[in-house]
Amino acid sequence: MQDYFYFSIFIPDQTVCMYHATKKKVHGLLHPEIVGDSRWDKIVNTFIITLIILNVIAVMLETVTSFMDTPEEVAFFHYFDLISVIIFTIEYVLRVWSSNHEPKYKHSVHGRLKYMVSAAALIDLMAILPFYLSKVVGFDLRVLRILRLLRFFRLFRLTAYTRSTRLVINVFKSRIHDLLIAFILTSFLIVIASCLVYFAEHIAQPDKFNSIPATIWWAVVSLTTVGYGDMYPITVLGKFFTIGILMLGITMLALPAGIITAGFLEESRKIKKPKEFKCPHCGKPINELHNNHH
Repeated sequence: MQDYFYFSIFIPDQTVCMYHATKKKVHGLLHPEIVGDSRWDKIVNTFIITLIILNVIAVMLETVTSFMDTPEEVAFFHYFDLISVIIFTIEYVLRVWSSNHEPKYKHSVHGRLKYMVSAAALIDLMAILPFYLSKVVGFDLRVLRILRLLRFFRLFRLTAYTRSTRLVINVFKSRIHDLLIAFILTSFLIVIASCLVYFAEHIAQPDKFNSIPATIWWAVVSLTTVGYGDMYPITVLGKFFTIGILMLGITMLALPAGIITAGFLEESRKIKKPKEFKCPHCGKPINELHNNHH
């Protein structure tokens, strides 16, 4: 409404309509899960995802000396970064410009400012900010381009992933209290195990089991069955405690997996719709005819 007021003063209605139609189209291309175009949004977002992955690969390759030992190779990475930043900057500007197409950002000024401080917009900004800071401040912050990897996760909102993403979110939302209790019980077990083994092993191995916080590392590594072997009990009492702790820990650590599995089964049953049988004569659902009969 605000955009319409500002533009209708100086610009004909046809141009205003074209402006809003263009903004809607851009918003749909950058947010396919809302008003996306089934063809072009996939092309645009596939291109962005590919560019993000290539940028992350470029950051890793720049740490390899053999890829940065000639001026041509240095120039290649430099211009690739420059082109990428230009593309990401254009995308960020278009996202901010078209953001007030959504009702929650509908105000032309306040709405866009509200969008700019949202989590998604801040991730977009972090993807390009290091480049500009390195030019202004003078420090080499190119390594921070790895932050572009964060943008990859927000693009999972594509239409093809919407249902799966919603399923995972619903599982954790519905089971958050159960998972929290399992986490608290596991934390208590880790602390108790650390205290018991510390007092059993401290005198025999003062250099390794020198404090309870240091023994927490042993408890976590042991309970998760990683077993690096850098810390292990050698006393009879310490081994006795370890046997009981590990037996109990295997059961305790299996709790979150069971809770999440049960959550997925429950959410899957909610999503699946029962198969509807229709009467071959009238075409109405069998359940509806059965209810009317009763």
